[in-house]
Amino acid sequence: MRSARPTPQARYLELYGTGDGAGADEVFAPDVIDHNPAGDAASGIDGMRALIATVRDGFTGTQHRILFQQELADGWVVLHWRVTGTHTGDAFGFPASGNPVDIKGTDIVRVIDGKITEIYRVDSVSSPAVLPAALHGFVRDRGAQ
Repeated sequence: MRSARPTPQARYLELYGTGDGAGADEVFAPDVIDHNPAGDAASGIDGMRALIATVRDGFTGTQHRILFQQELADGWVVLHWRVTGTHTGDAFGFPASGNPVDIKGTDIVRVIDGKITEIYRVDSVSSPAVLPAALHGFVRDRGAQ
């Protein structure tokens, strides 16, 4: 029987919706390696807290969904997700647009002892009017639906 407690990878997506930067301590290892941090964000747990705060401050009404998840060997997990919301605040150096956002991404995370120790991510902004193409940390995919 599965536990009702969410997996670390599901919980970390929840943190973006709640904006709970303090919750990063329960999900990420203190020395988590973010192999492609957004913009000029640092790797490590402080970088993850900053990213959570950026999403919290820049977007409202966010809904996160896991579209696909596959556990691999050695604690690696592939996670394909989607987030929708509205760009209502400054985010990643860009002022609020008031536009809806629909971002899809695929993360590859490594979970050891119940905490995320490494993360690789690719995100796509599927609503081109939302944020400029120069938005650091996101890969624009005009074909995404």
